[in-house]
Amino acid sequence: MKTQSSMVHVRMDTEMKRKATEALAAMGLTASEAVRLLFHRIAVDQAFPLELKVPNAETRAAMAEIDEMVNTRAARFASADELFADLEEAADR
Repeated sequence: MKTQSSMVHVRMDTEMKRKATEALAAMGLTASEAVRLLFHRIAVDQAFPLELKVPNAETRAAMAEIDEMVNTRAARFASADELFADLEEAADR
């Protein structure tokens, strides 16, 4: 019995597609096979096969901080020594 098939069209960043396609090829998979595998797991398990969570307040604050750093092109620390000093201070608390 022949099964009917349909297409899934996905728009994504070209560089992300290239990197993912290379990684999949190293695993012996094509992009189409990976999508079929993903959909199969969703259908069988009735769940997304990766754990997705809503970020908590601390994570959202860290995400906002990094967005601000990227937008202003400014780092929190002027040098690696400052970063390590801050990490050591935090570990002592």
